[in-house]
Amino acid sequence: MCQLRCGLAASTPNNEYTHVISVWESKFDFRCASDKLFRRKFSGGHLIRLFRERKHGSATLLAAGKLQQSASLQKSPASAWALVKPLFLNSDIQIRLVGSLVWTSIQNPLHIFFKMGFLSRLQLDSHSDARRSNADLDPVPPAKRTWRTYNYVLYWISDNMSVAAFRNASSLMEAGLSWKMSLISVTLSQVVVGLAIVLNGVFGSTYRVSFTMQARASYGYYFSIVMILMRMIVGIFWYGIQAYTGGECVRTMLYAIWPSFRNIPEHLPVSSNTTTTFLVSYAIYFILVVPLHLIPIHKLQWLFIVKAISTPIVGLAMMGWMIKTVGLNNSSVFSAGNTIHGSALAWEFLNGMYANIGTWSTLAVNCPDFTRYAKSNRSPYITLLVMPATGCFMTFIGVVLASGSNLLYGEIKWDPLLICDEWTSKGGRAAAFFCGFFLLLAQVSVNIAANSVSAANDMNCLWPRYINIRRGQIIVATLGSWALTPWNILTSGSAFLSFMSGYSVWLGPMVGVLISDFYLVHKKKYNVWELYDLNGIYRYNRWGTNWRAAVAFTCGWVPLLPGFIPTINSKINVAEGMTDLYYIGYFWGTLVTAFIYWLLCYLWPAKETMLEVAVLPDDDMVIHADGEDSAEISSDYELRNRSVEKTES
Repeated sequence: MCQLRCGLAASTPNNEYTHVISVWESKFDFRCASDKLFRRKFSGGHLIRLFRERKHGSATLLAAGKLQQSASLQKSPASAWALVKPLFLNSDIQIRLVGSLVWTSIQNPLHIFFKMGFLSRLQLDSHSDARRSNADLDPVPPAKRTWRTYNYVLYWISDNMSVAAFRNASSLMEAGLSWKMSLISVTLSQVVVGLAIVLNGVFGSTYRVSFTMQARASYGYYFSIVMILMRMIVGIFWYGIQAYTGGECVRTMLYAIWPSFRNIPEHLPVSSNTTTTFLVSYAIYFILVVPLHLIPIHKLQWLFIVKAISTPIVGLAMMGWMIKTVGLNNSSVFSAGNTIHGSALAWEFLNGMYANIGTWSTLAVNCPDFTRYAKSNRSPYITLLVMPATGCFMTFIGVVLASGSNLLYGEIKWDPLLICDEWTSKGGRAAAFFCGFFLLLAQVSVNIAANSVSAANDMNCLWPRYINIRRGQIIVATLGSWALTPWNILTSGSAFLSFMSGYSVWLGPMVGVLISDFYLVHKKKYNVWELYDLNGIYRYNRWGTNWRAAVAFTCGWVPLLPGFIPTINSKINVAEGMTDLYYIGYFWGTLVTAFIYWLLCYLWPAKETMLEVAVLPDDDMVIHADGEDSAEISSDYELRNRSVEKTES
């Protein structure tokens, strides 16, 4: 229960004039302590009018469905504050706010300022109050379904071929695995996460909506906000980390153009955890990348095409140069075998798989954000083949470069940018510039695909009145690049990095519920228009929570927590069995959560959500109970209209 005591003491131009304060809640109780007592409850989304009555000369609270703004409030913030200030000083009126306080703080935190006129220009023209949506949150229309099969091939090549991909095997080999075992571990992890991406991506290519809408169908209208916030936070964090690598790419290019750039006097203190040269490079990176965030997603394929062609060429060229320069016959990296054996080898192998799966677990959740743009429902299936192939290819190139660097420089360099920085001759500097440029392009593509678009979709769902995908990406870029100061995280935040790397403890159970709900519980049959209805079938109950999903999700991550804690603080010791369970955490989190959720839905089904016919965004297509597609324009049109009428009413 949240209580706010307030009173109205400010005068108005004509004793009957109405000033407005917006309070968003699901239900309200009002009690006026001046002349008479009355109570009134109504649904959220209404506005509270504060009237000063001529007859009684005292404050009374009434409910109103629509806003009638005061000109004085629009023109003068000072007069608005003069009106609001007494509300916090006088205890004549008591307002009891009952309902979803979480939704209040998330859905419209700036609503009162917008009604005062400060944010009127930021409101999206496509926003719909009835559906709490906008054009980017609505199902993708046919004209914007432009992604073909080859676009998804190039997309996953683009994602896998990045600076981080060169380092896939580094931690595994340092832990005691041979390069061959490391290669197998990386490839198998890509197969596992590729399967999860394909299974979950079918939802997007079928219903043409993003993960945020999918979460409502499985978790409930309000509880889905928890899932959305979790994914948004990890997306912003990883954006900052990837942006740091992008800054390193720019620094390599500047080193190649102006060798004297290496010798710029240092003006920053050691405590800043960064250097002048890096901050200059980082600022240039940010300026270069911001315009790319303004490109609509359905027109973004060209970026992935350019990257998918250029990055393999860079990788092969660097590998060929390394082999020609030093040869690899005497490399200790290639000749060394496993330094651990038996059960220790098996568990370290699984731990390596879990770590590599964790880097892709976000995409397993947010893949509908991209599959919704598919021209054909089957186009995303190619992911299962392309991901393991490209992952294995780039990991092998990384092993070759690391092995050669050990012979050439006397130390293992897993980062290709560090190798490029060693090229100081005229020809070497030209090669370093072009390698840095194309690796920069690769880094930008990865950051947009894996982080900024997903986090922007989350913001789009939480604040659909003001934020679309384009604005969301700019916000994500600003927060991730500057507010998080990734150079501090990478320098001194090893525990925090371990925490974020182990974030799949929660993302595995999250995708387990989504897949189970889509295939096992609802048999791929949803009503897409009900996803936009606050009081629709996917609200589940008064709290907007599918308790079955909440229980299954909890059962998925709680057992993994003891094994996860030592990765953050090595001083904490737990039972070996808990650590071993954590090493197979993604399998446990996904499969066990999916089974528990199916079992709960089987025993206590949400019957109102079980449909005989799936309602798709296209008027000419429905999916019948037998799973076959057929053209029935009239039936689906009627179903959709009934749903839309119900939503708007």
